[in-house]
Amino acid sequence: MLGSIEMGKIRKTKYMKLKLSFVVAALIFATTMLQAKPQFGKAVLFNENWRFNLSDIKEGANPGLDDSKWRQLDLPHDWSVEGTFSPDKASCTGFLPGGIGWYRKTFTVPANEKNNKVFVYFEGVYNHSEVFINGTSVGKRPNGYISFMYDLTPYLKAGQENVLSVRVDHSQERDSRWYSGSGIYRDVYLVYASPVHLDLWGVYFKATKITGKKADVSVTTTLKNELTGGSTVQVSQEIIDPVSGKVVASGSKNLKVGGNLKATLEQTLSVPNPKYWSLEHPTLYALKTIVKQNGKIIDQNEQQLGLRTLTFDANKGFALNGVWTKMKGVCIHHDAGCLGSAVPREVWKRRLINLKGMGCNAIRMSHNPQAPDVYELCDELGLLVMDEAFDEWEFAKRKWVTGWNVGTPEFQGAASYFKEWSDKDLADMILRDRNHASIIMWSIGNEVDYPNDPYSHPVLDHANINQPVLGGYLPDHPKAEQLSAISKRLAAIVRSLDTSRPVTAALAGVVMSNETDYPFVLDITGYNYTEDRYAQDHAKYPKRVIYGSENGNSMDAWKAVRDNEYIFGQFVWTGIDYLGESGEWPSRGFYSGFLDFGGFMKPRGYFRQALWSTKPVTYLGTYPQPSDKNQLSIDAWPVWNYTKGEIIRVVCYTNAPKSRLTLNGKQAGEIKNLDDKTGVVYWDIPYEEGKLEVAGLDKNNKQICQYELQSSDRPFAITALPDLTSIKKEKGLTQVVVQVVDKNGIPVMISEDEITCTIDGPVKLLGLEASNNSDMGDYKDNVQHVYHGRLLAYIQGTGKAGKIEIKFSAPWLKEAKVSIESK
Repeated sequence: MLGSIEMGKIRKTKYMKLKLSFVVAALIFATTMLQAKPQFGKAVLFNENWRFNLSDIKEGANPGLDDSKWRQLDLPHDWSVEGTFSPDKASCTGFLPGGIGWYRKTFTVPANEKNNKVFVYFEGVYNHSEVFINGTSVGKRPNGYISFMYDLTPYLKAGQENVLSVRVDHSQERDSRWYSGSGIYRDVYLVYASPVHLDLWGVYFKATKITGKKADVSVTTTLKNELTGGSTVQVSQEIIDPVSGKVVASGSKNLKVGGNLKATLEQTLSVPNPKYWSLEHPTLYALKTIVKQNGKIIDQNEQQLGLRTLTFDANKGFALNGVWTKMKGVCIHHDAGCLGSAVPREVWKRRLINLKGMGCNAIRMSHNPQAPDVYELCDELGLLVMDEAFDEWEFAKRKWVTGWNVGTPEFQGAASYFKEWSDKDLADMILRDRNHASIIMWSIGNEVDYPNDPYSHPVLDHANINQPVLGGYLPDHPKAEQLSAISKRLAAIVRSLDTSRPVTAALAGVVMSNETDYPFVLDITGYNYTEDRYAQDHAKYPKRVIYGSENGNSMDAWKAVRDNEYIFGQFVWTGIDYLGESGEWPSRGFYSGFLDFGGFMKPRGYFRQALWSTKPVTYLGTYPQPSDKNQLSIDAWPVWNYTKGEIIRVVCYTNAPKSRLTLNGKQAGEIKNLDDKTGVVYWDIPYEEGKLEVAGLDKNNKQICQYELQSSDRPFAITALPDLTSIKKEKGLTQVVVQVVDKNGIPVMISEDEITCTIDGPVKLLGLEASNNSDMGDYKDNVQHVYHGRLLAYIQGTGKAGKIEIKFSAPWLKEAKVSIESK
């Protein structure tokens, strides 16, 4: 609970029990540029020409091992998604395999870097990785979502070939409730740095004050001296206007760093007439840090940064830059269907743009740190982020292996290393991510308090809890009071590294947790699927800031946010379909997303757009009239192909005050008013081939939006539309929408034709994603059935320039050709 305070000036009180509302004083945060992910030195992508072997090689770290017959590949790489779906694998991770694999790369340090330090930086390796240089182990990291770095310098051979080896142990393949992937699935960098250099993630900003006239920006810079003798350096910083490109603030100070020590310097820069970072205008300045020794630049770093203020209030909710705002959020996972967990930046950009176009303004990283690309894109696009560290603490949760909530669960999981690694994992998440404008709260855990999974409390015998509790009080289970000490420890770590954002968590058993210190340790409290607790807990704990940290798709769940000023938002499960948490075979993943695996908007996405969008929107979907006349679906697909005379339910998702339906130019049924109870307008009409159209009307019957469906003929041709016709030769990506149409060019939604993709030119096919959850086929080849008449092709550059022709063909259909160029 937070009172009226400025973050960064929090006075110490027991369990952080503070006054009614708090204001996070004007904040400034940064996103790193591509070349500066570790935020120091010269970081060079280290992704190309690795060797890989999917087995546990006894001598895998031996530099003399002959790996010439190992598979050659470029990173990022996820071996699980390359495997075969099989019902003997675990449903929790999408019926795909884990295992143990080795990666090796041979390299030589350039001669001009011989006097520098050399580090290797991994954005993420899933999981239980161990890194070796020339046969010597330099470190282990069990957490598969955390970025980490090792110093290679003491073990390198100057002027000779060196061998970097990485063992990845995902033999506990049932260790997650959702798909994790396996391998070095994010980028790797080799970092060259002067012996005196900026520390890893060593530049941290926050604004101590913002007015319309200026913003005072405090910059904390940590340097590391790896020499035995002391050194004095000059640290200069500049803030650059994003429009004019001019330096608008600057400062410079000298700093003495002792031998083999770190030292920290603080400077305050004042930005005149500051431009705010907002959802509508996510303005990002640049902050450049230059370190000089004896007048020579020895390190530098440039990052983007955004100015904004946050206010969280127990009665009024959340304000961004002083504007009270409802968070219209979604939860996301880190995979992208057939691509697994090795997801290119362009794929995330398309997905996030589609979510924002739907009216979404907030993203929850469920339930682990994401790739840096995702945060950078949220900064650039103007999306708020809830960053989350853990899905489980000291005990493993149930992992379903034969179907979601079916059969007997298993209990592998991250809890096996939580006690040893949680402090460092959490700290590294904060240090890496704290300079992002988009991140507005830190979550220390998700559903760790799920009743009887494993914690229990006597209150479960008599409390009214609106969710399964796996039985009443179980005295042989861990006591819920254990949550108190862990949450205090984790919250303290967050606050020691960043006081500019609130600490939160997503509570699954808030009734039980209210009997402990856990919710009172938090600054703001997330409720998962317990909207029925909002009013009574707001009354009982009037200083508590409450929001929906995980919610269902229902209209009532949204109205609990919309109609209660003190509830500042919700995060719906889920924004995008994801692999894992699968139902019984055949099922690739969890299918409740607003976007499907391919990032296309699903009907429920249009339903949510009607609730969230500030622009007039409308949509039509259909299905045969149900036997239950009150059944209204938010999953009605835009199909208008039925049997003549069959009674069809036509549903409309809209925010227009009125809706008028026409069939072949004639009004069908009466004009319907917006239904605020269900969010769905509908008509039951007999099917007639032709054009079905809905017009959204304002209160004066003026048309403000429109949507139409057209009956299609049989499949006739394939169309293909790339999002880019010119890509960078080095890993540039184009995403091609492939659609089956009839002779008139109308999409054939009921088509299931099998498409073959053939490529002529220097690119490769990463995958064909049709978004069919029950298709357990091979996604490694170039053949795929369309689903709802379409699929998405991911085409990536291979490092060579040239013209490319991509052909999509199917029996009896007119083929489609796409011409692109890699440069």
